[in-house]
Amino acid sequence: MTSEQAHAAFLQQHLHQRSGERKGRLERGHQHGEQLFCCNIWWPLQGNFEQLHPEYEVLDWRGRSYFCDFAFLTSTVKLIIEIKGYGPHVRDMDRQKYCNELNRETFLTAMGYQVISFSYDDVAQRPELCVSLLRMVLSRYHSTSSSTHLTCLLEREIILLAYSLARPLRPIDVTQHLHINHRTAVRTLQTLCKKGLMCGITGASGQHIVRYELQPMAWNQLYSSV
Repeated sequence: MTSEQAHAAFLQQHLHQRSGERKGRLERGHQHGEQLFCCNIWWPLQGNFEQLHPEYEVLDWRGRSYFCDFAFLTSTVKLIIEIKGYGPHVRDMDRQKYCNELNRETFLTAMGYQVISFSYDDVAQRPELCVSLLRMVLSRYHSTSSSTHLTCLLEREIILLAYSLARPLRPIDVTQHLHINHRTAVRTLQTLCKKGLMCGITGASGQHIVRYELQPMAWNQLYSSV
């Protein structure tokens, strides 16, 4: 089954289950950007549309209905996904609509949802970037397999640490954050260098590596196997 065929079946399933305004909103609101997201991003990443709900109705802080582009709902995940075009969400948005959008996203976060947004331009022209970013988000909810090698987990945590600190790492940063010994920290940092995810920085003498700098797009390479 192609992504287009799967998307058509997915849409028909939800149309069949709905009536009234919920059905009408799906017919009107599920447009080109949402279709591209389904076929070019969600399908390549997940391989199915299970537990993904298009034009999902929620209430905002005023008690008014709002239809999100997508909601991915499982026993452990409450994820809302929005596809935002530059025109309606930036160029043509007045101050009040802008305030309402921010307030709604904050309210949904308070209600336990994680809200993420993709631009229409990225969905249409850079779907591989959207796939990588969405993979990172979903990986937070995946339980770690008992067969996962410890080194892979350490590498991932070190890269996340480097992003959070926003500076080159010292081995002591790793040992203190992950509660591992110095030798294991250095060995894992060296492995990341061999994989091209980090680069060693020597000290004043130029003889010994004292810091490790994250390389561009390291997150993309790390999460491509998740």
